[in-house]
Amino acid sequence: MTRKLFVTTALPYANANFHIGHIMEYTQADIWVRFQRMMGSEVHFVCADDAHGAPIMISAEKAGKTPQEFVAGIAAGRKQYLDGFHISFDNWSSTDSAENHALSKEIYKSLRANELISVKTIEQFFDPQKSMFLPDRFIKGECPKCGAKDQYGDSCEVCGAVYSPTELHNPFSVLTGATPVLKSSEHYFFRLSDPRCVEFLEQWTQTPGRLQGEVLNKIKEWFTKDEDGNGGLGDWDISRDAPYFGIEIPDAPGKYFYVWLDAPIGYLASLKNYFEKSGRDFDAFMADENTEQVHFIGKDITYFHTLFWPAMLQFSGRKTPNHVFVHGFLTINGGEKMSKSRGTGLDPLKYLSLGMNAEWLRYYLAAKLNSKVEDVDFNPDDFVARVNSDLVGKYINIASRAAGFLSKRFGGQLSADVGVEGNTLLDALRAHKGQILELYETREFGKALREIMLLADRVNEYVDQNKPWELAKLEGKGQVLQDVCTVCIEAFRLLSIYLKPVLPALVAQVENFLQVAPMRFDDADRVLGDHRIGVYEHLMQRVDPKLLEALFEPPAAPKVVPGGEDIAPEIKIDDFTKVDLRVARIVKAELVEGSDKLLRLTLDAGEGRLRNVFSGIRSAYKPEQLEGKLTVMVANLAPRKMKFGVSEGMVLAASDADEKTHPGVFVLEPFPGAVPGMRIR
Repeated sequence: MTRKLFVTTALPYANANFHIGHIMEYTQADIWVRFQRMMGSEVHFVCADDAHGAPIMISAEKAGKTPQEFVAGIAAGRKQYLDGFHISFDNWSSTDSAENHALSKEIYKSLRANELISVKTIEQFFDPQKSMFLPDRFIKGECPKCGAKDQYGDSCEVCGAVYSPTELHNPFSVLTGATPVLKSSEHYFFRLSDPRCVEFLEQWTQTPGRLQGEVLNKIKEWFTKDEDGNGGLGDWDISRDAPYFGIEIPDAPGKYFYVWLDAPIGYLASLKNYFEKSGRDFDAFMADENTEQVHFIGKDITYFHTLFWPAMLQFSGRKTPNHVFVHGFLTINGGEKMSKSRGTGLDPLKYLSLGMNAEWLRYYLAAKLNSKVEDVDFNPDDFVARVNSDLVGKYINIASRAAGFLSKRFGGQLSADVGVEGNTLLDALRAHKGQILELYETREFGKALREIMLLADRVNEYVDQNKPWELAKLEGKGQVLQDVCTVCIEAFRLLSIYLKPVLPALVAQVENFLQVAPMRFDDADRVLGDHRIGVYEHLMQRVDPKLLEALFEPPAAPKVVPGGEDIAPEIKIDDFTKVDLRVARIVKAELVEGSDKLLRLTLDAGEGRLRNVFSGIRSAYKPEQLEGKLTVMVANLAPRKMKFGVSEGMVLAASDADEKTHPGVFVLEPFPGAVPGMRIR
C-alpha cells in the first residue's frame, strides 16, 4: 500500500527573515520527504508563516505598516531561501489565511462543546507606560525555578521550566523597561488538566515510535506532581486582550486566540489551502486512517507540540500526529552559540551570495544529523574537509575518472556485460540498499552518508586496481577499458541514487549526464545495460577555504559598544559642527490624533519663538511626563512636512538596536542649570 504522508516543519514567526536554524530544520525534513518520494510514497509537505501576535503588531507599528503589510513583506523574502537551498515544500501559506481563521474557530467550538474551555478572571501583567497587557514574550525576569536572568515570561531557555509570567522574579517590560503592574482580565483556558486530557496524553506520548526517548524523559517531568500536589499538567491560557493581531474568539468581542493556539492549526490550514488549489478533498484525506501526520520541530517548542497540540486535535475530533521529530540547535566550533556580531553567525543569504554551493551545506548538515535530540555543530575546517574529501574526492571523482574514456573511445556506449569482477562490485553496492533505506527512514542521515562513502571507497579501490588510464595506453585492451569504465559509471549511478535525497540538484545534473529519467530507489535494482551516456561536464567544485573566511567575516564595524549596537563609521570634526544641537524646554506635549506612534512637542529653544516638533516616543512617555522638562534638539534640521503638520526639528533620544537587551526609548535630559538656547559643543 502506498504511504500517505502529511509532513510539516515548525512555522517560522513572520517578524524576521530565515536564520540558519530554519535552514537546518527545513533541510532535515526535506531530505526525509525526498527519500519518501523516491520510495513511491504520496507526500504533502507544507508550511506557513506564523503571522499573529503582539510582537508582529508592535514591529508593524514601528515600521509604519499594518500587520498584514508587514507580514506580506517578510513572506515575500521566503522564496529566495527555499529555492536557494532546494527545499521542496508543496505549499507555503499564512496563519492569517481564511482557512486558518475558519479552522481555528471550528476547533475552538469543538473544544468548548466538549466542556474543555473554561473562563477565569486572572491577574495579568500590564505595562503602565504602553497601556497594554503584556504578552508572555514581552515580559522578562529571573526564572522562578533556576534563577537564570533575562528569561521570557513563559519558559526558561536555561533549564526548560514552563511557568506563568507572574511567577518571574524581578519582571520588567521588554517594550519600555517599566516594572509591570497586575491588572485583572477575563481569560479563556483550555483545560489540559482535565482527567480526560491527562489520560489521553499519557497513552498518546507512550505509543512506541511516536516520540524520541529524550523527549519522553522530558515529558515525564511535565506530568509529575510533587508530594504537595503541585506541578503536573495545568490549564492553558488561550486568550489575549485587545489590542492584538490575531483571530477573534467567537462570541467574545475584544478577545483573541493566543498565537500558540492558531499557529499549529496553520499546519492543517496550509494543507487545506494546498488541496483547495488542486481540487483535492482535505477532509477525506485527514479522515483516512492510513494518512500519517509528521512534524519536524526544534527542541524549544516540544511542550506545545507534544501536549497542547495532540490534545487539541483529539478532543476536537481530529487526527493526532503519528510522529513529532525533535532536533537540537545549530552551534559553531564545538558548541558556541552563533553570533553575527562576533563573526560566528552563518547567514544563509550571505552563504548563497558568496557563490557557495547550497548542496555543500545540505551534505554537511546531513552528515551531522541523527535521530536524537542533539545539537549540530558547524566547524568551518571540518566543513571544507568533508565536502572536498567526500563529495569531490570520493564521489565525483568516480565519474570524472571514467566518463572521458567512454565518451572519447566508445561514443558514450556502456558495455552490456561487465564480467564477474565488475558485477561482484555492483552487487555489493546494491546489497547495502536496504540498510541505507532504513537509515534514511529513521533519520540517521549521518550514518547513511558514512555508509555511502564507504561504498565510494570500495569503488575507488576498484578504479585504482584496474587503472583505466593505463588500460587506455595498451593495445587490445579496448573491451576491458570499456567494461571497467562501465562499472565505474554504474557504481556512480547507484551512489547517486543513494545520495539523491541529500543532493537533489547535483543528482539532477547526473541524471542529465547519464541520460536517464529521474531516479527512484527501485532503479538501483536494475542495470543500465545497453545504454549510451552523455558528455561529462564537471559536476562540483572544491570548497575554497577563503570562502569560509568571507562567510564568517564580522560586520565592518571595528568599534563596538559592550551590550549595544556597533559604532557608526568615523566622521571628522567638521561633520559634527554642521549639526546645531540646542537645549530646549518642552513647553507642551500632546497626543497626535490618528497616530499611535507620535507625540506633538512644543519647544522653547531660546529663540523668542516656539517650535513644533513631532517625535515617535509615544510608546515610552505620556504627555504629562514631558511637560516642563529640558531636552536636546537638532535646531538646524530642515523643516519636514508630515501628515499631521510641519516638524521643525528633532528631539534626541537613546534606544538600543536590540530592544531585548535594553528595552525602551529614553529622551535626553541636560543637567540642572542648562537653559533653553544653549548650544551643545
